[in-house]
This record gives sequence, structure tokens and C-alpha cells, in this order.
Amino acid sequence: MSNLTLVKLGAYVATTAAPHRAAGPTATAEPMAVTASSDADYQRLGLARRDIKAWEDGARTDDRPGTYEWWYFDAHLDDGAKLVVVFDDKDLATPQKPLDPTILLNLDLPDGRSFEKVVKFDPASWSSARDHADVRIGDNRFSGDLSTYRITATLDEIAVDVTLEGEVPPWRPETGFMLFGADRTREFAWLPSVPKGKVTARYSIGGERHESAGIGYHDHNWGNVGLMEVIHDWYWARGQAGPYSVIASYITAHEKYDFAAIPIFMLARDGVLIGDDPSQLTNVTRYSYGTGEDRYVVTFTRHRDLTRNRMVERLRGIKRAAAQLVRFDGAYLRFSGEIRVAHYRGGEIVDQHAAEDAIWELMYFGHAR
Repeated sequence: MSNLTLVKLGAYVATTAAPHRAAGPTATAEPMAVTASSDADYQRLGLARRDIKAWEDGARTDDRPGTYEWWYFDAHLDDGAKLVVVFDDKDLATPQKPLDPTILLNLDLPDGRSFEKVVKFDPASWSSARDHADVRIGDNRFSGDLSTYRITATLDEIAVDVTLEGEVPPWRPETGFMLFGADRTREFAWLPSVPKGKVTARYSIGGERHESAGIGYHDHNWGNVGLMEVIHDWYWARGQAGPYSVIASYITAHEKYDFAAIPIFMLARDGVLIGDDPSQLTNVTRYSYGTGEDRYVVTFTRHRDLTRNRMVERLRGIKRAAAQLVRFDGAYLRFSGEIRVAHYRGGEIVDQHAAEDAIWELMYFGHAR
């Protein structure tokens, strides 16, 4: 991948029985992968357009085999540190298995040190509320109400205690549900609960203690079908530059769903939504978004790799041998770098902002095209 990484994606997601949800598939024709956006979809899912409720960030699955769910947080701190914390109900590589609570934590320090933790817990230590976000894994907790969140986790020598206060209102691409197949029963869903927020973080490495403010993000994802069964690859990115906040995403469906593309885009200024209609995107390599005479160009430039994981390395025994035999080469990469937002009107630049506040990821499931 070149130093200039131009992003296209849709973040972590998933789904199953949501509160207030009626049964029954959504009638559709082609394409084979879509974002659920009709009035019937909203009614079936118990959702309202542009009106997100606290229960939507609560548990959306019952943790049964075949489903998965996670709550994600990341932050760029003013002291130069970068932090990612994820509470999973199970390993995404094996969603067919029972509840297997896991916490993932990445902490990159400005002095070059980097820590990556993946810790599993006893299923009896897991609980998740349905009326709002309140996930507990042992003494660790991820809770909030769409406005303010508190995340506490201690993994080995690393401890974090974070408060996140939303500055951009919660948002979702239409219903947030991506549907796959002719019967539309395979689901992959996503809720960016805090597209941008103010962070106060305390973290420690052994006896070394730090405290810093910063900018953060939180989303919630869940699903009822293994991601490798429905998705070929995705890019996802988020960042802020000056008054602008951006979420940019591009999902490519699995071959059996005709490699259908699902673009996702959100642009806000000073906490107010400017646009989120992917049909207005005229360029998905640099994200050129047009609204009348105004055009916004968003560019991401990679400066550092935060995570480089080959999926086969997480498999064990016969599964790993089988994956190597069929040359499975799936990978998960996470990057940080610059986001630049330029606002044009009538061909002239109105304003332009850049910041080292971008984070994005590539997930590739190893299905060669």
C-alpha cells in the first residue's frame, strides 16, 4: 500500500434481534447487498429517520452462536498517544461459537512504545444492557447514553479510564443495517454513536501514570452472519480537521453477492451534518462530495501503521492448516495519519483544514478476485 492511502469503507457492524423489531424479510430485487433504507425497513426494525434512541446502542444480539457484537472506541490524545479499546462478545473469526468475551486494547505512545492486548474472559463475567450501552466484562466496563460514555479496562500492566463526551450527534447510514442475499436475512449493522467527542483519559503502564485530553470516537457493531461469508473487503476511516468531522467507508460484498459495493459517507461542520448521501460522492478514491455549488474533498494520508494482523495467525490446529492449504491470506490493518478537508465553491477554495487526527483500517478476508 502506498504512503497515500485513500480510503473507502464502512465500519465494524453486525445484527440480530433488536428491541421493537418485527419478523419478516425485506422484499428487494437487485443488487445482492444493500443498505436497508425503505420506510418498510425502518418500520420492521423499529427505527426512526434522523432520530436515534439510547436503546440502539444497547445489546442488539442475544450472544447466541452465529451472532457477534462489539463496542469500539478510539482516541487521539493531546499528549501524542493513540488509544483503541474494543469490547467483543466473541472472536469475529468464529461467530458460530458460544459467548467468548474479549477485550482488545491498543496503546501507542509518543516515545515510540506500542502495546497491543487481546484478553479473553470467562463467559460468566459478561453482561450487556438492552436499554442503553452498558457492557461489563469482569471489572471492565463500557457504558454511556449517546451523550457521555465511560470506558474502564485493565489488561495486564495497562489500565485505562476514559470519559467521552459527544460533540457531533449520533448518526447512522439510513437504518445502519446492511442486508445480503435475495431474501435479505443476512445482516451486518453499524451505529456511530459518537462520530466525534471530547475525551478525558487517564492511563497507566505499570506504575507509570498519564492523563490527557483529546478527541475520540465510538461506534457499535453487530451481525447474524460471519463477515467472511458476506464481505470481500472493507475500508473504514474517521477523522476531524478544523471544524470538520468525517466518517468514510466502502464495503465490497463477497463474490456470491456479485461484489456489490456499499459506500458510506458522513460530513459534519461544527457538529452539524452537512451531508451523508453516498449518491453525491463523485470520487471514492479521494472522497469528493458535492452539494449544489459547494464541493468538499477529503483526503487521508497514511503516516504510521498501528496494527498489522494476518488472520491465519489467530487460528489454531487443523483450522490453521486448512487455511494455509487453501492459501487464505486475510488481514486486518489499522493506520493513523493526516486528514485534509478542502471546501470549494464555484471552483475556488473557500477554506481548508488538515490535522493528524485520522485513523482508518483495512479488513481483507482473503478471497482473491
